[in-house]
Amino acid sequence: MSLILTKITIIPRKPAHKDDNHVFMSNELMKKLHLKREWELNVTVGKQSILTKIKTTEMVANEISLSEIFIKDLCLPLKQYTFQTKFDIETHTLFLGPIIGLLTDFNFKNLEEPNFRSVHTFCEELHQVISEAGGFFYVFSDDEFSNQGYYLEEGKWIPFKLPLPDVVYNRIHSRNREKSSQFGSFRERLEQLKIPMFNDRFLSKWDVYEQLIQEKFLHSYIPETKIFTKENLEEFTQKYEMVFIKPIHGSQGKNIFRLTRDQNGYSLKTSIKKVPNEWLTVDSIENIYKQIKMIQGNRIYIIQQGIHLMMNESCPMDFRALCHKNIENNWSVTSLIARISHEEEFVSNIARGGTVMKPLPALYTALEKEMAAKLISQMKKLSIDTATTISRYSQGITGELGIDIGVDNEGKLWLIEVNSKPSKNFEDGNRKIRPSAKAIIRFCTKLSFDKKED
Repeated sequence: MSLILTKITIIPRKPAHKDDNHVFMSNELMKKLHLKREWELNVTVGKQSILTKIKTTEMVANEISLSEIFIKDLCLPLKQYTFQTKFDIETHTLFLGPIIGLLTDFNFKNLEEPNFRSVHTFCEELHQVISEAGGFFYVFSDDEFSNQGYYLEEGKWIPFKLPLPDVVYNRIHSRNREKSSQFGSFRERLEQLKIPMFNDRFLSKWDVYEQLIQEKFLHSYIPETKIFTKENLEEFTQKYEMVFIKPIHGSQGKNIFRLTRDQNGYSLKTSIKKVPNEWLTVDSIENIYKQIKMIQGNRIYIIQQGIHLMMNESCPMDFRALCHKNIENNWSVTSLIARISHEEEFVSNIARGGTVMKPLPALYTALEKEMAAKLISQMKKLSIDTATTISRYSQGITGELGIDIGVDNEGKLWLIEVNSKPSKNFEDGNRKIRPSAKAIIRFCTKLSFDKKED
């Protein structure tokens, strides 16, 4: 689809009478949109549609005047709007949008403003981007879908019964919630309404491995990985000096074990705070296996070849590439940062005390400038290849991925992890509008108007 859209401003006006639902616009705008006087016209916002007629008048070229009754019938708060618009001549429909709904889970008490947790600041950024680009953004939870959403007005999130969205961006925090029957019913409702939702589920580490391993050209970047069993633990500890044991449904560096072997025997560490490392015994592989099984409970774990990552001032570092689909439906790298682990941690996640740096300065501590620049270029290509593969084999629409890449002491790249709900607590560490916010709005706009054309 060619995204040729017209940006217009909606100006509310006092109704002349109770049935005042005419659209007032300039002759110039009418010609630009290929409309004709006195045509019956469907004006559509999200899933709301109203039949009206056009009247021309002297006014600013890219403005449309709607009565307050009209705006209320569209389920929009009464105020001025900037929208992007496209006219479909076959159905005489003027589409105004996009209406973007961010889905997340949050708790708050009555009369209190909601807090969207780890994506709260990012929601503010998305609101700012769409306000400038044209469209409407709001946040909702699956249990309030179609009844209430929250839009930002003068720095406050206000509840309102809003139009159903053109597209849903899934930022649910909880895997359990995504697996619930309530969420399943919500997903079915979206399908019935033909509302696209992208990044519609968390990825499991095992699913990611099975998807990536199908592409031979990625094999050399993928650490050997198997489901955690006693047999596989014995095999991996014989083959590798270091292995990682991770839950297949995990994030933020939680519940991970690192097992290392040297001439003095084994050393086992965990990122589980409630399990002090000094409690762990490593006198035999059998006892190591029993301890991990006791701690992990019924959760499924993978065991993975350990990589000796390049260091930054004696701390391991890896790299997070944030990738988004663009309006041509191709993947691009929106941002790339280096993550330096905390000196007392063996994972680099920011949630575990890690810090971020720009990638080139981080690499300069270990490499010459020319080699560092070459590695950055290789990381971006590997990220795009990985995102393309994951979106090809995953269910639903994938529009955003966080890809973690390690560099070993020989300068070789390794794919560490792929995340469908990448953290929004950082990218480059400042408070300006981040490239990822702009990329999300562009992708949502594409999905919205693609769907309208269908």
